[in-house]
Amino acid sequence: MLGAVGWEEYVEILDRVVEKALRIAHVKAPPVDPFRIAEALGVQVVWDNRLQERGRYVRLRRRHSHPQTAAMILQRHPRPERRYWSAAHELGEHLVYQVAAGLGAATEEDLGEYRERIANHLAARILLPTRWFAEDGARVDWDLRLLKSRYPTASHEAIARRMLEMSTPVVITVFDQGMLIWRRANRWGRVPLLSSAESLCWQSAHRQGQDQEQWTEGLRIRVWAVHEPGWRREILRTETW
Repeated sequence: MLGAVGWEEYVEILDRVVEKALRIAHVKAPPVDPFRIAEALGVQVVWDNRLQERGRYVRLRRRHSHPQTAAMILQRHPRPERRYWSAAHELGEHLVYQVAAGLGAATEEDLGEYRERIANHLAARILLPTRWFAEDGARVDWDLRLLKSRYPTASHEAIARRMLEMSTPVVITVFDQGMLIWRRANRWGRVPLLSSAESLCWQSAHRQGQDQEQWTEGLRIRVWAVHEPGWRREILRTETW
């Protein structure tokens, strides 16, 4: 279904849907609280730690022919960012029908396998709305620490991944516990291999637990050491210059 429209048109539809939800909830600046949006849209929040997954979106049909109501059922995860992401994702599920309409789909079911992907794209834009994020990112030179302070309801990784949807050509890399677990680029035909300069900069951040920056080999490499007791994560942003 997504092949029927170009990427730019698809992104515009996503942004319009999210901007409308923000207006309804009177959210005019970050940070974005998805629970506030849920309340404004009439989506109930139900906490259930028995869930196997982090969250679930359901429509509830009331008795006596009353209209359907919507609810998100969530685990009360101890990490706030995960609760916010789960809520944003289920809000994405709630808003999928608006994206379907924009894509020219007769029903949400016509989206098929794309539905989950669309909900994820909406969730990222709910926590990190495109216009605000692009302006703030440029203003702070895409410093992950400063962006995290501006958008505290989003995780460091969610913020870094969202950078890939901005105009600057970058590669984002995530290491967990000394292992490369995720690496994506937003401009090249394939993801370039990790360079020796990137590897050395990452190793320094991993060992020292301190953020690193290096300009070398035509690259600007920044590494943020997102460390906490018992866990070491490093996030790299690599730009060409």
